[in-house]
Amino acid sequence: MANHWSEILFVACCAVALIQLFYYIFFFARLAFLRKSEKAYTQEHPVSVIICARDEASNLNRNLPGTLLQSYKTSFEVIVVNDNSQDESRYLLEGMHKEFRHLHVVELKQEAMLIPGKKFPLSMGIKTAKHEILLLTDADCIPATENWIQKMQEAFTDDKEIVLGYGAYKKHKGILNVLIRFEAFHTGLQYLSYALAGIPYMGVGRNLAYKKDVFFRNKGFASHNHIPSGDDDLFINMAATSTNTTVVLDKDSFTLSEPKKTWGSWYRQKNRHFTAGKFYKPLHRFLLGLYALSHFLFWPLCIATALLYDWRYATAIFSLRLVVQAVIWKKSMDRLDESNLWPWFILLDIWTSFYYLIFMPALWKSPKASWK
Repeated sequence: MANHWSEILFVACCAVALIQLFYYIFFFARLAFLRKSEKAYTQEHPVSVIICARDEASNLNRNLPGTLLQSYKTSFEVIVVNDNSQDESRYLLEGMHKEFRHLHVVELKQEAMLIPGKKFPLSMGIKTAKHEILLLTDADCIPATENWIQKMQEAFTDDKEIVLGYGAYKKHKGILNVLIRFEAFHTGLQYLSYALAGIPYMGVGRNLAYKKDVFFRNKGFASHNHIPSGDDDLFINMAATSTNTTVVLDKDSFTLSEPKKTWGSWYRQKNRHFTAGKFYKPLHRFLLGLYALSHFLFWPLCIATALLYDWRYATAIFSLRLVVQAVIWKKSMDRLDESNLWPWFILLDIWTSFYYLIFMPALWKSPKASWK
């Protein structure tokens, strides 16, 4: 009987390892080994950058000039939707507008009834935008370079209506910073790779662009207005297809955000983000769930197989997956400018199992009404 159960463990370990290898080779290798294609020509489009802010005076003062001073020869405007702020945001923005005439401020002084979260202010910003190309970011984000607008808008063509960018977090000392940056990398590895495989399922509002027509053609956020989160991922989950979506991986196109400073604030942020996942399309939920489950089970099944079946087989399975993972993570981290995370990849892989365990309950929780 004991031998029977040990064989079942071995088979389960093999199955989980094969699932993991499938994701790494079929999905993640696309990002790791993507070849940069040279365009025959580049087109410059007028761009409307949209930022929603609530009580973000300090972040606006620190980050907004990085957007306003972009090196972009074609017309662009920066729209800041000041959503019922109680701090000095209004006066700060009025002062900036005197210096930067391409800055436009939308002042919201009333809450939208029955539309919690960021969706109403973002919708107002989109309706105000003069240009067809919309480039979204957050108040706590700053473009990594002065070429951010240039690089993001270059990806638009007649058939590409949605552009997914990478939103990184600034590098600071401490284990929390490492985990936050790794989580951003791991999320980016997934949504960018899925898009490259023709299965786009989300984007991040820190660095996301789409055509205004896409927004209105899909009736904006009407289908999920009742959900506080999801102004970025749920909209992309609904509107993105295998043919209308592309990604930009040029390091000049990245944005940088200030990471949370405390474990509690980061936990609350991630809880809020996870609540949107249960509203994804069934195929996306299945693929993401299968990956997470296989990742979560890999380590305990390898250990159990080594102890109860044969350590040589367990070592072989573990080593195969480890080598594939190491190569693809290394290449992907280099591409997303997260190279200093790679020396810790084994510990970060172990941490990921605990990460799923910690945040899994958020999938069943009701989201909070506030977006701040």
